[in-house]
Amino acid sequence: MDIFLKVVLLIFSVGLIAVVLLQKGKSAGLSGAISGGAEHLFGKTKARGMELVLQRVTVALAAGFFIMAIVVAIVVD
Repeated sequence: MDIFLKVVLLIFSVGLIAVVLLQKGKSAGLSGAISGGAEHLFGKTKARGMELVLQRVTVALAAGFFIMAIVVAIVVD
């Protein structure tokens, strides 16, 4: 059971890394983070198409990763 849970956690972590690397950057480096980063965070622009799919997959994989990390920590202990 421990090995199965660790393998599932590994799959979630590799998937999360891959999806995050596939996403396009939202700001223009450090200058965008200091001056205009809030526009992207609180702006009215919505993600569309592939960006929306990647955003939703990222949220799902992140939630699965955190849940599996907690489960593995409890079970292995």
